[in-house]
Amino acid sequence: MLTLLEQLDKGTLWQSPGGIHPPQLKTLSNQSTIARLPLAQRFVVPVPLVGEQAILTVAVGDQVLKGQMLTEGTGFIYLPVHSPTSGRVIAIEQHATNHPSSLPTLSCIIEADGQDAWCELIPHSLEQLSKNQILDKIKYAGIAGMGGAAFPSHVKLNPASEIDLVIINGVECEPYISSDDRLMRDYSDEILKGIGVIHHLLNPQRIIIAIEDNKPEAAKAMQDAVQRSTLPTGVVRVTVIPTKYPSGGEKQLIQIITGKEVPSGHIPAQLGIVVHNVGTAYAIQEAIYQGKPLIERVVTLTGEQIGQPGNYWLPIGTTITDALSAVNFSQSNAQKVIVGGPMMGYALADLDVPILKGTNCLLAPSHNEIAPDVDEKACIRCGECAIACPALLLPQQLFWHAKAEEYDKAASFNLKDCIECGCCSYVCPSDIPLVEYYRVAKSALKIEAEEKHQAEQAKIRFEARLQRLEDEKNAREAKAKEAAAKRQASMKSTDKDAVAAAMARIAAKKAQATSATTTPEAPQSTVDPKKAAINAAIERAKAKKATQANTVSRDDELVTSTADENVDDKQAKIAAAVARAKAKKAAQANSESTAQTPNSVETTVAGTEPSADAVDDKKARVAAAVAKAKAKKLAQANQTDDTVIEAEPTTDAVDDKKARVAAAVAKAKAKKLAQANQTDDTVIEAEPTTDAVDDKKARVAAAVAKAKAKKLAQANQTDDTVIEAAPSVDVVDDKKARVAAAVAKAKAKKLAQANQTDDTVIEAAPSVDVVDDKKARVAAAVAKAKAKKLAQASQPDIDEAASQPTVDVESTVNIKPDVALTDASDSADLSPEQVKKAKVAAAVAKAKAKQLAKRAEQEEQ
Repeated sequence: MLTLLEQLDKGTLWQSPGGIHPPQLKTLSNQSTIARLPLAQRFVVPVPLVGEQAILTVAVGDQVLKGQMLTEGTGFIYLPVHSPTSGRVIAIEQHATNHPSSLPTLSCIIEADGQDAWCELIPHSLEQLSKNQILDKIKYAGIAGMGGAAFPSHVKLNPASEIDLVIINGVECEPYISSDDRLMRDYSDEILKGIGVIHHLLNPQRIIIAIEDNKPEAAKAMQDAVQRSTLPTGVVRVTVIPTKYPSGGEKQLIQIITGKEVPSGHIPAQLGIVVHNVGTAYAIQEAIYQGKPLIERVVTLTGEQIGQPGNYWLPIGTTITDALSAVNFSQSNAQKVIVGGPMMGYALADLDVPILKGTNCLLAPSHNEIAPDVDEKACIRCGECAIACPALLLPQQLFWHAKAEEYDKAASFNLKDCIECGCCSYVCPSDIPLVEYYRVAKSALKIEAEEKHQAEQAKIRFEARLQRLEDEKNAREAKAKEAAAKRQASMKSTDKDAVAAAMARIAAKKAQATSATTTPEAPQSTVDPKKAAINAAIERAKAKKATQANTVSRDDELVTSTADENVDDKQAKIAAAVARAKAKKAAQANSESTAQTPNSVETTVAGTEPSADAVDDKKARVAAAVAKAKAKKLAQANQTDDTVIEAEPTTDAVDDKKARVAAAVAKAKAKKLAQANQTDDTVIEAEPTTDAVDDKKARVAAAVAKAKAKKLAQANQTDDTVIEAAPSVDVVDDKKARVAAAVAKAKAKKLAQANQTDDTVIEAAPSVDVVDDKKARVAAAVAKAKAKKLAQASQPDIDEAASQPTVDVESTVNIKPDVALTDASDSADLSPEQVKKAKVAAAVAKAKAKQLAKRAEQEEQ
């Protein structure tokens, strides 16, 4: 079996899959030699031409020479940018670039001076340079692949693996393009010198110059150049291959020449094969032997709209507008200018873009050469695209996923292996621009891959930062521990004791602060809210009594009664409700023991109350608070002394109206005092206490006794006292009488609202019916004891006033209730229900007075 080299020597060829045979149309531009166009006045040189982005070394206004390096940069694939001519830098700005998108890129704009003066060139020979020096000269000459991909040539000339075969690509399979054809015809010897440099760097076993059979002149010229070259015999040979598009593709050409298929995701160098374009070989020999950088290239200007089609040397940076205008370009309506051939090229949206290192053709077709744009139709699934695909892909599947923007699924069908040759679009009967869909999908995948790469890099940087911070923290901790160990080692015993004492003080302060913040809150949870409210009420009552005690005047009865009208009705109702509730609670607590011993009432009044033993401490405090509150209200009411009121010598001078007013006032006072259950400090002085009752309960019992005695004394105000005619009665005008009547009426109304009943025995009162039998008996016993004690206390006063004329108390008291109400109607508006209640209260007061008067008479007898 023949080896690969033997098969190459015999000229054995293999078939490549797919492909098409479009019309060549090369004769329009390959009939004349390569020419030069007049020097343009303006050049646009993009800064990041190939490889990593470079940094400009010139500024606006600088003078530059032809071939001068304009950028500096680093990186394995970095390629510098050179000035295409001599002149002045007039701008460095964003300018539209030679790309399907026409997106702007940073460009250096040079204005030519017309001299086209070269910078200093340093030529060399292969013997003078090492391989690394040769690679550096190729790199800094800015040489890139001239076949269209513009990949840095010095990278391909420095592979990691051994190279057995080098293929020089002169196929140029795309229609209209003939730049490589004319270059091989006109510069075959220079191309062979560049091939010699490649042989020197790679030292392959064979170098094959591949040319299609539609270029017989170029094949013959290269064959003659091989025979004239100094390369070893048999190493370089010219191989003519059948014409078929796209046989000029790198992987397709390798398969045709060697029969080997480059696996997906691999490069030819991994198979020991390297492919270079004939234009690249020409540029390499200029860089080594003449020292010229890559600043110009051969470009085919063709199409029926160009007056002088052909191949021309165009400086890199020449705008397409200047190039076309130099060859008599005639622009028509909807004219398209295509960069590249009709199969893989792209139309430009802006002609003010520069020629690049990969630009090999400018096509300006007429309407006869290019079909008009047609609408895309639905895929009929004919499968012609799959048959024509030279990469053995499934164009139909790729189209569906690309159109649906399912780029990951398109990538799973080896989208990256598509060479964008356009064979599928050429044979599609539905006029679907398949290649355009593939380009969009490739761009999306590329952007996604870049974003993913950036995210990974960011993650790496973040993790590195965290690790650095952790290392710094550990270093600080280790340093602190080391310093502490040193201090401890050098510390004396006294210093250690001082440190321990300081630590103890700090711990004590912390403990004290903690206890201070937690201890005050503990008692709050154990305080009885009810007790706290009672204590607060007692304190408020004490303060109010102290402030009002000095202002009480018992001679200002009428004024005080009038002032009572200004008391807030709402507060009075609240106070009355509180007093009733407390009294009711105390009565319920004492009712059981009192009912069992009714005869002990007198003892209770005297100060020794048997039921006090059953009252617990809490109830005693409540009773004390009630007593104090009642005393406070009595002080506010500014009651007048119910003892001796000097009466006029005779009652004949007192008119009937004033008598009625006085009676009404007396009744009102009796009602109000009955409501408030006031205690009079002047009636009963301190009661004796017994040894069996503790001091606190004795005080409570004494207060209760005084309150009950005072209440009885108030009810008896008009009975057992001598009412002497006051000299000031004559001067009480009618207005004051009406005011007093109104006050009495209001107090009666308040008493009616409270619905309180008197504790004493009032047999004639209508409200006695609501008192249960048990409470009535207790109240009767208490009233009897109070009356007896009051009669004993007032006996001297009665004897002293025996000689004085007296007023018939009964006749004074027996004033009809409606009289007072009638007189007070001008100052108070009452509802019928309130009037009724007031009348009832008046009747109750009248009955009390009458009952007590009868008892007083019986006592005197």
